[in-house]
Amino acid sequence: MKNCPIGIVLFCTVFHLSAVAQQLGVGALTTEYRKTPMGIEAAEPRLSWKITSSKRNVLQSAYQVRVGTDSAGLSAGKSLVWDSGNQKSEASVFVRYAGSVLKSGTRYYWQVRVKDNQGNSSGWSAVNSWYTGLLSSAEWSAQWITTSSTSPDAGPSPMFRKVFSIEGKVKSAVLYITAHGLYEAQLNGKRVGNDQLAPGWTSYHKRLLYQSYDVTDLLKAGQNAVGLTLGDGWYRGYLAFDRRRAFYGKQLSGLVQLVIEYTNGTKKTINSDGSWKYSTGPILFSDLYNGEIYDARLEKKDWTTVNYKDTGWENAKTIEANKEVLESSISPLARKHEEFSVVKIIKTPKGETVLDFGQNLVGWVSFKLSGKAGSYIQLEHGEVLDKAGNFYDANLRHAKQHVKYIFKGGAPESYEPHFTYQGFRYVKLTGDLTKIEPSSFKAIAVYSDMDPTGTFNTSNPLLNQLQHNIEWGQKGNFMDVPTDCPQRDERLGWTGDAQVFFRTAAFNMDVAGFFTKWMKDVASDQLSNGSIPFVVPNVLGENEAGSAGWGDAATIIPWNMYVAYGDKEILATQYLSMKGWVDFMTSKSTDNLWNTGFHFGDWLFYRPNDDNDGRSAITDKYLIAQAFYAHSTQLLINTAKVLGKKTDEAHYSELLDRIKKAFLKEYITPNGRMVSGSQTAYVLALNFDLLPENLRQQAVDFLVKNIEKYGTHLTTGFLGTPYLCHVLSRFGRTDVAYRLLLQETYPSWLYPVKMGATTIWERWDGIKQDGSFQTTDMNSFNHYAYGAIGDWMYRVMAGLDTDESAPGYKKITISPRPGGNISHASAQLETLYGLTVSDWKIENGVFKLKVVIPPNASGQIRLPGAANAKVTENGTALNAIKGFGKISTQGNDVEFNVGSGIYQFEYPIKL
Repeated sequence: MKNCPIGIVLFCTVFHLSAVAQQLGVGALTTEYRKTPMGIEAAEPRLSWKITSSKRNVLQSAYQVRVGTDSAGLSAGKSLVWDSGNQKSEASVFVRYAGSVLKSGTRYYWQVRVKDNQGNSSGWSAVNSWYTGLLSSAEWSAQWITTSSTSPDAGPSPMFRKVFSIEGKVKSAVLYITAHGLYEAQLNGKRVGNDQLAPGWTSYHKRLLYQSYDVTDLLKAGQNAVGLTLGDGWYRGYLAFDRRRAFYGKQLSGLVQLVIEYTNGTKKTINSDGSWKYSTGPILFSDLYNGEIYDARLEKKDWTTVNYKDTGWENAKTIEANKEVLESSISPLARKHEEFSVVKIIKTPKGETVLDFGQNLVGWVSFKLSGKAGSYIQLEHGEVLDKAGNFYDANLRHAKQHVKYIFKGGAPESYEPHFTYQGFRYVKLTGDLTKIEPSSFKAIAVYSDMDPTGTFNTSNPLLNQLQHNIEWGQKGNFMDVPTDCPQRDERLGWTGDAQVFFRTAAFNMDVAGFFTKWMKDVASDQLSNGSIPFVVPNVLGENEAGSAGWGDAATIIPWNMYVAYGDKEILATQYLSMKGWVDFMTSKSTDNLWNTGFHFGDWLFYRPNDDNDGRSAITDKYLIAQAFYAHSTQLLINTAKVLGKKTDEAHYSELLDRIKKAFLKEYITPNGRMVSGSQTAYVLALNFDLLPENLRQQAVDFLVKNIEKYGTHLTTGFLGTPYLCHVLSRFGRTDVAYRLLLQETYPSWLYPVKMGATTIWERWDGIKQDGSFQTTDMNSFNHYAYGAIGDWMYRVMAGLDTDESAPGYKKITISPRPGGNISHASAQLETLYGLTVSDWKIENGVFKLKVVIPPNASGQIRLPGAANAKVTENGTALNAIKGFGKISTQGNDVEFNVGSGIYQFEYPIKL
């Protein structure tokens, strides 16, 4: 203890030991990606944690996990169901539980401690937990309950209630619940959980999710009351096109099982059954597309409390329904998030009263208003105003998006919808408008409860707005399934849209649970011949399947999930589905050429108003099909290699070679030109490595000439756009990629931004330059597919990327590519290992790069234009710093490896 004054040695000793302990910490515990999950059904749940340390080059060298059923006992190291012992391993994600067999309906507590490669040990982490679901369908003792009505027509939402008693001191209480339809539950007058539109959307006859809620705090001694309200939702409501209803069933029903455990170890179960009572109330109509009608005069005050008198209510009917399809919910359900105030109240040229919330969002409007009994207010929702400034909703097609509230009269009344949602920025008001004030309304954004993970910003305000629009396109369309749009009579899980956007989505938010769930639905709805439906859940029928670029969601998303999260299980789970899709394409091919069937092609590619000059960017649909046939086969080979399936790896490698040869023979001239000379054709051929090395450079040249022919504008559609800038950067034309990105005139990414967009549009010119609209048949102003450019901005512009040799950001690539007169770009991402950052700026000719690599990860850094520059890191010459890997020159760049830590590089740069 040098320099420690006599008399306070003990203080210095304690302080020193505390400082040492703080050098290594462990926290952010999750089970199956979730923080304290309910309803875990995995027999061997996977546990993950993050390490904290202020030091550089920190790697975990060992861990110890312990699990118990008692929190206090666990902290004391007693009554454990699993103690991993000291495991020499770097693994800090997806560590499988390996203790005694898990029991249903049980809370398991766990904690972890770690050692690092520098001799430090952490203390035990804070205690985390997971709660198991009902691990066997036989454990469902509840009965499905419904009403006496068998009509599939839309009508009032049924309300069910049951009074029960508590006979002892409650240790815990868990409510297991689901529905054919949507549900809301209450206990003793209080809402259960924060989820909206539960139980979510799956192919209900194959997979029906249930939720588990800890309701211990909602119970009280003596008498208690539980209530359940049902809505049509996806199960019985309007769905897809042509005003179709009742796709999955005609009758709404609910399944409720409340398991109460007393402190003495005994249990009591309250089941939905024929003893429940039902009636109807104020929700006269509630539909996902068409809004809600709510008559407050019909409210049954306190109907989910014990004191309510349910005289006149009928006994619930019980029905038989398959419980084998029940699975615990693994996906984050929709919840309420941001709130928006009215920016202004508009009086339109037509005399309409319109609220402007300033942001195109998805959710609903809540309000607090007064009105005479029997009077009403109606809210009509739309995304844009027309050229004259009037309310516009023609692009909604048959969807109404109307919410009508009928006042009961008296004191101010508060309301928000229940079993519906709207896509909107503007709300037209009709009805009783005598007491309208902006402060009476607020718009509430509703979307799947995914944690934000990534942020991106630059020195260019238009690009920052583009990123904003990308984020809000994602929020609005991640509503339990990845929908194409959130406003018209569609809102379907289009597979093509989802696959092109996945990598962008995985940067902005934690989508692991969301896509794990949806990919199970993809496999569930996959046809017996391996074909993938256009939409999942498939509500269009078996004939609507098999399009290139859409069906490839079966291979592209699992592989990219593995790259983004390092999760082999998603590959193992989806492997048969991936293989089935590739085998389907093979079955439809002749001489290794897939040139049959219907394909959407490069959907919504650029078409000039006058097609007489032949400048439409048409790409042969079978060329696209062959390109994706090759790409999916390559991803299947990659997956087989990861999973150790050597026979499949060899078989599909041989197939891929034949596919590529067939592509060259069919679509490439002897002089190296493609039969389709579009940007998309060259982009796909280059991105999927379909051209031999000797033809690639001239293909790049053809691509650039094509871009310049259109005045440095893109002409790509849904399938070409995600790869366009990536291909240009890969082949040394990042300058052209920047020119495309920063183009402000139609067609471009920034054209909608300049036109005032707050989300991504479906079409490059949803609003034309003269202020008129594209066709009302298909013109969404919240459609995320073209937001796939975000992936290039994060991975290339900011330079924060994955390394497939160590996926899930175990090894992080930092390789920024400045250009386009941008002086600053920053990407920050919360990975499974912790926060990583690539933040660069150029000041007075000096390039400054801040890098953060989290503990237990490593980085490969590539400094642009640094080959002949004097590079410093935090003021020290680069070659004088110990701990960096070999420093090498790559063209004009400098490249080396680093361990975890915070780094600040500086050097003069010439661009």
